[in-house]
Amino acid sequence: MSFNYIRKIPSAEEIINELPFPKELAVLKQNRDEEIKAVFERKSDKFILIIGPCSAHDEDAVCDYIYRLAKVQEKVKDNIIIIPRIYTNKPRTTGDGYKGMLHQPDPNEKPNILEGLKAIRKMHIRAISESHLTPADEMLYPENYTYLQDILSYVAIGARSVENQQHRLTVSGMDIPVGMKNPTSGDTSVMLNSIYAAQHGHTFLYQGWEVSTTGNSLAHAILRGAVNHYGTNIPNYHYEDMMNLSKDYEERSLINPAIIVDTNHANSMKRYKEQPRIVKEILHSRKISLRLKNIVKGLMIESYIEEGNQPADGKIYGKSITDPCLGWEESEKLIYYIAENI
Repeated sequence: MSFNYIRKIPSAEEIINELPFPKELAVLKQNRDEEIKAVFERKSDKFILIIGPCSAHDEDAVCDYIYRLAKVQEKVKDNIIIIPRIYTNKPRTTGDGYKGMLHQPDPNEKPNILEGLKAIRKMHIRAISESHLTPADEMLYPENYTYLQDILSYVAIGARSVENQQHRLTVSGMDIPVGMKNPTSGDTSVMLNSIYAAQHGHTFLYQGWEVSTTGNSLAHAILRGAVNHYGTNIPNYHYEDMMNLSKDYEERSLINPAIIVDTNHANSMKRYKEQPRIVKEILHSRKISLRLKNIVKGLMIESYIEEGNQPADGKIYGKSITDPCLGWEESEKLIYYIAENI
């Protein structure tokens, strides 16, 4: 065999016991979870804003950024629920490059998944403690979720994972909102099949156990654009795209139909400065269509302290080492614009 067994990873229970989530923060999270859940169940008219860096590689900068978000959240709390992106796994199409803090607690050092698991849990807890905002993360590997299951208020399933059976079945056992992205091909039927699977109960193998689930009624769609066979980006945030998806939702009789629109990735062609323009178009579409106002529940925006990006060994504080992001000043203005126009 070509596997080299480096070390046995402690169970989620062992890591959680080593780095416990304080009880007062657990109460805070429970209240936040109920508030977020009410949006997806159409019991609240608030708008969801999932915003933050493409990937979280520096604990101090991430917590600094989220503390700034918390100050803005207080000003827009009547209209918007801000869920900070603290993405600790980074999918890589070819397998090369920085794979996130879970793999490399220090981007300039060799991978160390044991220390990575501790580092991401520590960072999430610190961010919640300092901001009182509970975060989102991407579930790149289903087994990772157990190490953060008591901390996260939102989970995203990426475009390359949404067709995976284990991801779909794992989501069916979760009790928080989970956004299923359309695949890179843009085929929304794949995404809707994933939502259907996640909303129903299953029996399957998980973490060495035979488990059964009851389904997650909060699983929903994330539109992130597509790439055709010529390598051309095809956005899917336009009025017609969202209307078509809303009708597809209706035909399938899925529970709690909801759309979150990712304003970066293939929707912006990774031109991060396009995000404010895309946001404005989406908000306009919601204004002129009651159907869209009811189903488009929020946005996903890539934003950090400094705009753009830098190499993985870059030293600029608060600047992405993966995809480029909006800078703080423009992000803050954009949040206020959203609050005034939803």
